[in-house]
Amino acid sequence: MPLTFSAPDGTPLAYRIQGEGRPVVCLPGGPTDSRYLGDLGGLSAHHQMIFLDLRGTGASAIPEDTATYRCDRLVDDVEALRVHLGLTRIDLLGHSAGANLATQYAARYPERVGKLALIAPSTRAVGIAITGESRRELAQLRENEPWFASAFAALEAITEGAGSDWDAITPFFYGRWDTAAQQHHVASRPGNQEAVALFAAEGAFAPEATRAALAAYEGPALLLAGEFDLNSPPRSVAEFAGLFPDATLAVQPGAGHYPWLDDADGFVATTAAFLGKAA
Repeated sequence: MPLTFSAPDGTPLAYRIQGEGRPVVCLPGGPTDSRYLGDLGGLSAHHQMIFLDLRGTGASAIPEDTATYRCDRLVDDVEALRVHLGLTRIDLLGHSAGANLATQYAARYPERVGKLALIAPSTRAVGIAITGESRRELAQLRENEPWFASAFAALEAITEGAGSDWDAITPFFYGRWDTAAQQHHVASRPGNQEAVALFAAEGAFAPEATRAALAAYEGPALLLAGEFDLNSPPRSVAEFAGLFPDATLAVQPGAGHYPWLDDADGFVATTAAFLGKAA
């Protein structure tokens, strides 16, 4: 059974805990049910992982005011969870779109973050644009895959604005397009499309202000990219890392957008080593 607490507006929110040790609050992407994160490849053997279901996803309730799905508004929910847990500071891990939320939390509450781990991060919160050409370059690294031709054709159509077959390009987001990856893809689809649509609504991001806050952020940050990740290309993640005074950039070989699935041991070794350092 998930544990619950109340958001500042009274919306019941859910979280689950796995593992023991120093706590790490984990923010999923999507927004979707945090279950797709699993235990992040076994990271729960090193830390107590606290997985938050963002409002309207997983076991968390749908809010009365759906404008609160906006990313910057969700920062209040993360702060409410910190208070609920009784933690003076939290180590924070955000995956994909969840990295936007983690980044904005660190920008607003820098003194309340110990370590910040951004895994395959979206870069929207800091205004780093990812070009179609950079995605094509990464995609072409997979040209020997049996699914490449049809997936690349779909990617070209999407990039040129002439197509919308997002399912066809899914193999590009995994280091191995095997049965496990296919099952993960099905299980990780967002179930609340309104939450997805409103997450990045107008006003959700203030890149210049966030960049300025990160330039003054004194805590350590890890930015981990998958070598093949079209969503969060290593080049863009490296640019993101450059916004922090104290950042470690890691590019996981052979990985896509879900690096803990592609090489759990490699992912856990890198992430646990970072989280285990003194802040």
